[in-house]
This record gives sequence, C-alpha cells and structure tokens, in this order.
Amino acid sequence: MAEGVLNVELPLPKVTSGKVRDIYDAGDDRLLLVTTDRLSAFDVVLKQPIPGRGEILNRMSLFWFGFFRDDVRNVVLGNDPDRMIGLENVPAELRETIRGRSVLMRKADPFPVECVVRGWLIGSGFRDYQETGEVCGIKLPPGLRKADRLPEPMFTPATKAKEGHDENISYEQVVKLVGAEHAEKLRELSLEMYARAVEYARNRGIVIADTKFEFGLVDDDIVLIDEVLTPDSSRFWPADRLVPGENPPSYDKQIVRDWLERSGWNKRPPPPDLPEEVIEKTARAYRDIFERLTSSTIRR
Repeated sequence: MAEGVLNVELPLPKVTSGKVRDIYDAGDDRLLLVTTDRLSAFDVVLKQPIPGRGEILNRMSLFWFGFFRDDVRNVVLGNDPDRMIGLENVPAELRETIRGRSVLMRKADPFPVECVVRGWLIGSGFRDYQETGEVCGIKLPPGLRKADRLPEPMFTPATKAKEGHDENISYEQVVKLVGAEHAEKLRELSLEMYARAVEYARNRGIVIADTKFEFGLVDDDIVLIDEVLTPDSSRFWPADRLVPGENPPSYDKQIVRDWLERSGWNKRPPPPDLPEEVIEKTARAYRDIFERLTSSTIRR
C-alpha cells in the first residue's frame, strides 16, 4: 500500500494549518490549499495517514465545483502545480508531491456560517428529534425512524467553530449574522444545489443523507468556497443497503471511529495506532465513493 502524506512544507508563507488542509499565501489575492492524508477523529489528528485520502477529497471538490459552475461562481483558479501563478519558486519534487491534492484559489470573504442541508434523519438531527420532535427547531411529523428520508430537505445552518464541533443555529440567527438578503440567497442556493446533487447521486446508487456548503463574497458576489460534497463534509450511503431504523454503512471515516470506540481509547491525545486493515478499509471506502460519483479512477 502506498505511503500517505502527513505533512508538506512549501517555501511559501503558511496562512494556517488545519486538521486536514494546509493553506499558503500564493501572492496577491491567491491562496494555495494543500489537502494532506491526515485524518482526525473525535477532534484529535491521528498518527497515521490514510493513503490517497487527500487527493480524493481535493479531486471530489474540483468535480463538484465544475458540476455547480452554472449555479454559482467559485474561487478555483487552477489545479496544476506546474502552471499555478505564485509557485514558480517551489521545487519540482514538492510540486509533484502536491499534484492532485492542491488547488489555487482566489481569496474570498467567507460567511461565518456552515450551510448544512439534511435530507435524511441521522446523527445529531436524529438525537434532536428523539428528544424534542424537532431538528434544529424545525417541527417534524411523529414516528420517524433513524435513516428515514425527511418530508423535504431542511436547511439547518451552523456556526463555524475554530476548534471542536460546530453549533447549530436558527435561520433567524443567520439573518443577524449576514443580513436578510444574503441569508435568503444562501438558503436558496444550498437547497437547490443539494437537490441537484441528490438526483445525480441517486442515479449512481448513492444516497446523500446530508452535506454542508460554504460560501463567501468576491466583489460583492456570492461564491462557493472550501470543500464540496466530500466524505468529510457529507454522509454518503449505498442506496441498496439503506434500512430505516438502522445505521447505514457509510463511505467515510466512520470505519475509523468505530474501531476507536472499540479500542478503549479515552479520546484524548495521544491516539492509538490504527491497524493496517483499518487503514486499508478506510482508504478503500474513500476510493469507492470517489469512483462511483465521478466515474474517474484514483491512483493506488
């Protein structure tokens, strides 16, 4: 199995380093995003990478940026390190390391909200429903089961937390944060894009249970930023294995979470070493969803 990429240090000013992505200043109004193979669980970055994960996340986002280009502008300027403006002094071997896992983007002023859309009842939404009969303050019919499809997709925004988990907020709070006009447009765009993606995925045997979009402003225009419809920002389920009332199998890092839960780890650093079979199974899940949704292959 190929080795993963935990860290890449480029001769560019680093803006920030997150759990998965490193962001560099590429000059003027440009940012370089490099997606590593790092994986976090329970807000702790694990010691071992998932080989190929970063390339899959990056290429999936690029696929969806293209898919939605007629719906909303995006900030992508290029994804070939040899042709990116601002990377002229980056050595060839480093450009090769970030090939497939990097994208040059225009800087945008991000909205301080996560635009979450839910189409199926799962996760924190299901727990909320069990306790209150609502999801993020929105009343739902009684008798819904885990993994049931919702009567209609729901816009359930959240704050963008710098650390830890994001916090669900009401639509009224979004209005206070970004203004009524922008709030309405963000909700409209999110629901329309989710509906398009759900229909596209359905024809490929995949359920998109929920996802989150992020938007910003460039020259007063709303633009799509960050990652789009990846296994890190969405729940993807195989449609033929969906059984209401049960946890569906998913194409994401749930495989790792499940193993960590069984391991007895206290969810504080340092994390335990992952077995090779868990790493391989997780990498395979990411490859499978990428290939099913994009009809492309990924180098192994």
